[in-house]
Amino acid sequence: MKRFHFIFLLFLIFSCTALAQQSTLENRPVLFSQPLSPRIAGYDIRVRLDTEKRLLHGKEILHWRNDSKDVIRDLQFHLYLNAFRNSESTFMKESGGVSRGNKIDKDGWGFSKINSVTLPNGEELIKNMEFIHPDDDNEHDKTVVRIELNKPLPPGKTIDLNIDFTAKLPSPPFARTGAQKEYFFAGQWFPKIGVYQDGGWNCHQFHANSEFFADYGNYNVWITVPNKNIVGATGLEVNVKQNDDGTATHYYHAEDVHDFAWTTSPEFKEFTGEAQGVKIRLLMQPDHAYQAERHLAAAKVALDYFHKWYGTYPFPNLTIVDPRRGAAGSGGMEYPTLITAGTAYGIPKGLRMVEMVIIHEFGHNYWYHLIASNEFEEPWMDEGINSYSESQIIDDYYGPAGSAIDLFGIKMNDLQVHRMRYLTAPDVDKMVETSWGFYSGNSYGTNSYSKPAVVLTTLQNYLGKEKMLQVMHAYFERWKFKHPKTQDFIDVVDQVSGRNLDWYFNQAFFSNAELDYSVDRVSTRKLAEDKGFDYNLSVEKELAGKDSTSDSTAAGSGDLDSTAGASTDSTEESSLYVSRVNIRRLGDFIFPVELQVVFDNGDTLRENWDGKNLWKKYRYVKPAKLVSATVDPDYKIPLDINYTNNSKMVKKPKMGVNKLAIRFLFWMQFLMDQPEFLNLFSGLKRGA
Repeated sequence: MKRFHFIFLLFLIFSCTALAQQSTLENRPVLFSQPLSPRIAGYDIRVRLDTEKRLLHGKEILHWRNDSKDVIRDLQFHLYLNAFRNSESTFMKESGGVSRGNKIDKDGWGFSKINSVTLPNGEELIKNMEFIHPDDDNEHDKTVVRIELNKPLPPGKTIDLNIDFTAKLPSPPFARTGAQKEYFFAGQWFPKIGVYQDGGWNCHQFHANSEFFADYGNYNVWITVPNKNIVGATGLEVNVKQNDDGTATHYYHAEDVHDFAWTTSPEFKEFTGEAQGVKIRLLMQPDHAYQAERHLAAAKVALDYFHKWYGTYPFPNLTIVDPRRGAAGSGGMEYPTLITAGTAYGIPKGLRMVEMVIIHEFGHNYWYHLIASNEFEEPWMDEGINSYSESQIIDDYYGPAGSAIDLFGIKMNDLQVHRMRYLTAPDVDKMVETSWGFYSGNSYGTNSYSKPAVVLTTLQNYLGKEKMLQVMHAYFERWKFKHPKTQDFIDVVDQVSGRNLDWYFNQAFFSNAELDYSVDRVSTRKLAEDKGFDYNLSVEKELAGKDSTSDSTAAGSGDLDSTAGASTDSTEESSLYVSRVNIRRLGDFIFPVELQVVFDNGDTLRENWDGKNLWKKYRYVKPAKLVSATVDPDYKIPLDINYTNNSKMVKKPKMGVNKLAIRFLFWMQFLMDQPEFLNLFSGLKRGA
């Protein structure tokens, strides 16, 4: 009888526990009536922050489905924070210990450690765990770990793993994550499973220039921090529980996302706004609070334009974080529904870095989040498409002149900023390359951010803006919540435009060919009278042996004088002029170009050249003198690496103008050679 009561008691306890768990699951919010994504990798994570030691103590339940046709015998995970574990990690060796101008303090190292991995039945798998380095032979790199399964996982089946882990955040924030005094930003902080794709694991090491790649799923995360702290995170805050030990646990829920990040600080000042039905939450530092409206206005611009041009943002909220002083390493970064900005006290409105960063980082919620391309292998698809969108929006909203800089009479638009960066390394690498395969960090930045912005703008000018908007909208709708590759983007462009554009993409994406068309020579002169035996000399007289020298000379002189206007019957206005224009292709990149020819009577001609040959000559006979010739007169080809040779005038401009132009070009060249100047415009966006 006692045994029966004991068994009954165990059954009752088990039933109550199961009901409680079921109740908890049922009470979780449901954002979408139907899944938006495949939901392959989902996480339930409980994490406690030790503010004194910068430690995260976490317990994670991974729910992972084998969505392939293969039998899976091992799992691979990213341990991103191990990039900051020692000076010999692949990240630290590639970066030289500097990321976006930031360095780790001598005692600021971080790490990620898996303490145990168990199946629901309690079976421990940590003995099957080993560090691997699939991209290089660096045995000191511990950013990827492999766990062999005791029992293979068949196609379509799901596995649950209980993972106990400890992580330490670097200080100050470095490469998108870390801690600075009371401010914490936790990015890439938990053991995250790789993507099983094309018959194998896509789980790259953390490289100096790489970002992230993951599958979609649902996240439930309980974050325990000091109760005075404000928390911002991916997804929506469901509730906050006050604990007896002076802490509070913030429960966040997110659906159909492929990453989760969070931040906390007791000093955040909170502001709110709304656009396109999306709630905007802004967490500002106290000394930047006066810029809150500026941040919110930029976020509204971003939401309005992306919604109008590309497609609906399906999530109900967006959180924007202003990093603390000394924590710039976490600025200018994106996570699903959570982005970080970056500003400075006193930054003038004419320097639109705040707007550029916010619009850029929000854009990643489309081109990195809703469309999850592989940032390790094809970084241009995220950063480049996003940089193109950013430049289009900023130039459209703030005006094409001075959209990025409008200070002291100096005006530059966002596309010009990207073009300047592109010109620093136009031919070092091809654009489509792995993030760690570029010649240098500058080449990575050029080919992942700025060159794609220039390439896509050139394509837009070729197809027309309306057609390009149709392309981008179709690409978004077709590939949202999927993992497209470069060829998928090309296929959409071809299908929507109705053209085979391989000739363009093969050059722009898969080669380092330079595009440079120039006006080589221009000339204009009065058209002389025709001469010779068919005109002013007599064949009959010559055959007759008569002396025609005096007659012909007189006739010729008279004709020349008449042509020159000596005769009273001829005037300068009635003279004809022959004008010549020679244009050349100086680069390997072949592209159709326009030529504009201007005459002194106001006539303007437009010519179209397919640009295939090395040169082309034009000849005009008109009652007007040639003034100038210009290739690409409307600047539709920002890929052209040298605008200074695009135009020539028959008469040289005055030296004063030349001196000013030369001086301007000198200073622009000087500025472009300064790393600090380039970092001003690309530093916050690099790696973001």
